[in-house]
Amino acid sequence: MSRAPNASVGGQAVIEGVMMRAPAAWAVAVRRPDGAIEAVTHDLPRLSSRSRLARIPFIRGVMVLGESLNLGFRSLSWSAQKAVGEDEEPLSARQMVISMTIALVAFAALFILLPLGAASLLEPYLGGSKFLFNLVDGVVRALLFVGYIWAIGRSKEIRRVFRYHGAEHKTIHAYEAGDPLTVDRIQQYRPEHPRCGTSFLLIVVIGSLIVFTLIGRPSWPLLIASRIVMIPVIAGVAYEILKFSGSHGGELIGRVLAAPGLWLQRLTTGEPDDDQVEVAVASLLAALEPTEVDEVKKRGPVNPAALAAWAALAGE
Repeated sequence: MSRAPNASVGGQAVIEGVMMRAPAAWAVAVRRPDGAIEAVTHDLPRLSSRSRLARIPFIRGVMVLGESLNLGFRSLSWSAQKAVGEDEEPLSARQMVISMTIALVAFAALFILLPLGAASLLEPYLGGSKFLFNLVDGVVRALLFVGYIWAIGRSKEIRRVFRYHGAEHKTIHAYEAGDPLTVDRIQQYRPEHPRCGTSFLLIVVIGSLIVFTLIGRPSWPLLIASRIVMIPVIAGVAYEILKFSGSHGGELIGRVLAAPGLWLQRLTTGEPDDDQVEVAVASLLAALEPTEVDEVKKRGPVNPAALAAWAALAGE
């Protein structure tokens, strides 16, 4: 077995494909309607890959969150176009901004205003307790989060995306373990991963429950403002917890911190088929530097379909 890489990778599932983010680049690979795998690669934004801020604890978590939203929307837009064929027009920059704005407003309404509204309705029965008000707000938010994930997972289309999510995680497991990137070897790994974005969001939800419960019960304008202002702070802390649990996965403290997120990933990941794993491998190869791809090849055989998609992208 080859030595495991020093730098970690991450990613997300998209429509009929996978996005992978490596230290210097990010890539998306999809399975087109004709059955072929197509990949595209981009350099990471300068702010993410070269800024000193990206190396400062707590601040880097906020940057990763912003970058993930940006790359996520761009990946979904490209994958949607490829999944339905070339006849469809890709989303313009203006359409992407509008879509992101609508998504953020919907997020705020569902996970900030609705829990506060529920706590407000129950406030007459809480005996004026500020602690209980914020506790109800946090519990409702947590239930909405888990319920939302469960509900969307009932859709056949989303379940397929969740299987690509599993393919992404399995491929990253194999890559970071130093294994050859063959489908058979990759399929031996579990579909959950301790550094998953699902785990990150769960830590944010739990952290917000704790922090907001301790804040008290200010006036409504300050109450809503506190939720908006504190979320980036909580996200920064959540990223450090996620990073720590991922790097200490073999220790008890790492396993304890990772356990809730791994449990929740049972709702957001599925066992992929071999074709989905091939797409994930193609995306990973497209995100890696040429020297890193050479290192992968030295481990042993690489899935032929994924290697062909990478070769077509690299012009080999």
